[in-house]
Amino acid sequence: MSLAGTAPVSLVGLRLVRHPNMKGFLARLVLGVALAWSGMASAEPVTVRHAEGLVHGFLALRSPEGATLASGDLIQVGHGDRVTSRLVFHFRDGSVHDETAVFVQRGHFRLLTDHLVQKGPAFAQPMDMTIDTHTSEVAVRYTDDHGKPRSDVERLDLPADLANGLIITLLKNIGETASPVTVSFVAPTPKPRLVKLVITATGKEPFWVTHSAREATHYVIKTDLGGVAGLLAPLVGKQPPDSQVWILNGEAPAFVRSDAPLFVGGPLWRTELASPAWRRSR
Repeated sequence: MSLAGTAPVSLVGLRLVRHPNMKGFLARLVLGVALAWSGMASAEPVTVRHAEGLVHGFLALRSPEGATLASGDLIQVGHGDRVTSRLVFHFRDGSVHDETAVFVQRGHFRLLTDHLVQKGPAFAQPMDMTIDTHTSEVAVRYTDDHGKPRSDVERLDLPADLANGLIITLLKNIGETASPVTVSFVAPTPKPRLVKLVITATGKEPFWVTHSAREATHYVIKTDLGGVAGLLAPLVGKQPPDSQVWILNGEAPAFVRSDAPLFVGGPLWRTELASPAWRRSR
């Protein structure tokens, strides 16, 4: 994480005292430091190496045990250098995950707006979050623990490398660089906060298309809360699990698979490409 223009955070002289509710104390400390770090300077946005265009892909969402949870569509259209990308999953239990990102690709990828809707029993907390980088506003509508609708609007210093709705697009453009790539991300929570995503290519892994062998680059995406918050998050159970994404690189990079949570605190669900099935003729 870049520390340019910020005061360094030091652990020298830090002394933890006994507290009657240590876990709650640590949780509040983590939250406080996370808020302090939310306005930090960001890395450069990802360079456009492969321009996005017209796409309609079919996806399947599966549990860690392999059960099919939802069917999905990735629909993408472009007008000049402006692209609208929509990812929607329809769950068997009636739940819906629907995210639409609008971005420009002028030398670098730059998010304009992102709208995320999650509703239904598959999600621990239904959520409707809109990000507008022009106004620097993040608007959230959600249902609290008592079933009451709530809304909140936060003004955040949204950096140029904001990656909401763009993760797959960015992975197809960072290549197989050995150095970690860091981007910013607004965590979809009732009180939205900026975090950093650290992306590392860990090597290639084989897969097969029918009987043809291919190799996909395996990327690990780690959420970095930064500073003391990052150090204490594992102690209070707040550190999100690492996400795993596989991309077929080359002259036309393509998404192959991912293991990632769809919401904060959620399980690692697998997203895979799906093939259409046809009714057999009699």
